[in-house]
Amino acid sequence: MSHNSQVTERNAQDSKAVSTHKFLIHHNGDHVGVATSPIAAGEKVVGIFMDDNSEVEVTSKGDVPLGHKISLVSLDKDEPVLKYGVQIGVTTEKWEVGDYVHTHNIKTARW
Repeated sequence: MSHNSQVTERNAQDSKAVSTHKFLIHHNGDHVGVATSPIAAGEKVVGIFMDDNSEVEVTSKGDVPLGHKISLVSLDKDEPVLKYGVQIGVTTEKWEVGDYVHTHNIKTARW
């Protein structure tokens, strides 16, 4: 995963800053995390990488409903999107870290 000033790796000493995670990342290097509870615009949220239990912190740029995606990286239009360590789609517009990711800014890689 490329590191961006808005995505911050966290360690055990930082855990008191935010009490619980609000999204999961399936694979280190994925471009998106999946909300495990609703995320409000402007909220600073913690995500957990499922493959190594490391954490990242992101400030959400929009409301992200439960089960929907949040961007962990900045991507230009027409770039591949990774989840589960594989390409799941292509961006349909530029993304910034913390953007709500859904059908308005991603299309499937299947067809």
